[in-house]
Amino acid sequence: MEASHLPATVLSRILLTVAGVAVLVFLVLPIFIVVPMSFSASRFLAFPPAAWSLRWYAEYFGGAEWMLATAVSLQTATATCLLATPIGVAAAYAIHTTKTRLTEVAYPLLMVPLMIPHIVVAVGVFFLFARIGLNNTLTGLILAHTMLAIPFVLITTLSGMQGFDMNQERAAQSLGVNRLTAFLKVTAPQIKGSIIAGALFAFISSFDEVVVSLFLSGGPTSTLPKRMFVALRDEVDPTIAAISSLLIFASLSIGLAGMIAGRKS
Repeated sequence: MEASHLPATVLSRILLTVAGVAVLVFLVLPIFIVVPMSFSASRFLAFPPAAWSLRWYAEYFGGAEWMLATAVSLQTATATCLLATPIGVAAAYAIHTTKTRLTEVAYPLLMVPLMIPHIVVAVGVFFLFARIGLNNTLTGLILAHTMLAIPFVLITTLSGMQGFDMNQERAAQSLGVNRLTAFLKVTAPQIKGSIIAGALFAFISSFDEVVVSLFLSGGPTSTLPKRMFVALRDEVDPTIAAISSLLIFASLSIGLAGMIAGRKS
């Protein structure tokens, strides 16, 4: 019986491996095209480059508009990380430790930004912020990005808390400390890897966010992805490839750091 099923099992594994490799190649292939183009000496995007140069990296680092957009993205991502992390951690703690109707509703509600297409979120936030004067402001960008980043912190923190023995925190409370102190002194240090991972994912999700930024930012508050979109629309040159290469490696590095931090939790 087992021998008769062996060929089908082997075939399914081979097909699954081939499909996995094909997906990985499809996802990674653009990197091997974009990165070489960023070192092109040509005025236009060309692959493979006829000559090599760092000209477009110099254009990026020497461009006032590019640097302003980068500064806006860094400020927004940092503020988003600082806001989304404590909110997400607090929500994860409440959902994990308190089983009430409110916490049962809170989890899917906080996960809504991941379930709804960002274009729908962007349109709704745009009309809401238009009424209260937050469009084209750094505050508006931070609030919108925080909403989108909270689910990442929530998921990673809940994952870390699943493997934590809450009896340790209860023992600390029985010795006279309040719940907040017990969490900060006992629980947080043991799930810090998951918290750090969530914070890193919140940062990178904000820094790379395009759709909401297209609706909410403009002028001096334009983020780097928004500035790149405008540049692609008006004139395509290898500066875009240079910035894309930097963003790819930054995203991969931060994402890898987040995964490592999460596994150490």
